[in-house]
Amino acid sequence: MGQNFLIDQNILNLITDLVPIQGKNIIEIGPGTGNLTCLILKKNPKRFLVIEKDYNLSINLKKKFEDKLEVLNQDVLNVNEASLIQEKVTVFGNLPYNISTEILVKWIVNLKDTFWFDHLVLMFQKEVADRITAKFNTQNYGRLSILSNWKLDIKKICDIKPTCFSPRPKIDSSLLFFRPKNNFFKINNPHNLEKITRIFFNHRRKMLKRPFNQVFSRDQNIPNKLNIDLNLRPQNLDFETYYKLAIEYENLNR
Repeated sequence: MGQNFLIDQNILNLITDLVPIQGKNIIEIGPGTGNLTCLILKKNPKRFLVIEKDYNLSINLKKKFEDKLEVLNQDVLNVNEASLIQEKVTVFGNLPYNISTEILVKWIVNLKDTFWFDHLVLMFQKEVADRITAKFNTQNYGRLSILSNWKLDIKKICDIKPTCFSPRPKIDSSLLFFRPKNNFFKINNPHNLEKITRIFFNHRRKMLKRPFNQVFSRDQNIPNKLNIDLNLRPQNLDFETYYKLAIEYENLNR
């Protein structure tokens, strides 16, 4: 299915050393041939569940590891991870690059005030990772940065070269570490934040007047209330401002 399997032992060791595994509940997304899976098992997790969409790979994983873990042969986009294990989990994943942003956004917009995970250790295409970790007023800043940083602290661990995979991809990858924030803006429906950022960054080079007229036509006072210059562009507004805009949008639509 076009997957690229991580084979570099140093990177595999780095990944499993990032968080405690012994006695923890673990979910691995896209285990493939089980290279990372082997190392996780050696650290004695409490419960270990892997989600692999490819049928043949899932059969091989069941044969290789037998009853040492649970194999779920499903598309992760159709899985409700919060219902799989009734305790907090740590998630590892070499995410399929073609749906990695879709997976992350799905997790974020479905998050409740209590988190179903304690850590996410995820690999992305470097270009996507740069968008996730981007700060405002930078070229890569946008919808994905704002959504990701809403409830999560994010740390870039390292970039990973194509030579670390088999078969080799044509692009570099990046390993990111996510941890839930203790304090974050209370937005009742996360889909509103997703909607606001999608509309605003749909024309990222245009001034803010256009998306404001589209979203807040019923309340022209919001720019003054939040001290926003409508001559700026979407990337010039910081994270906090977008979270406040989502709350204002919810107040308007009650």
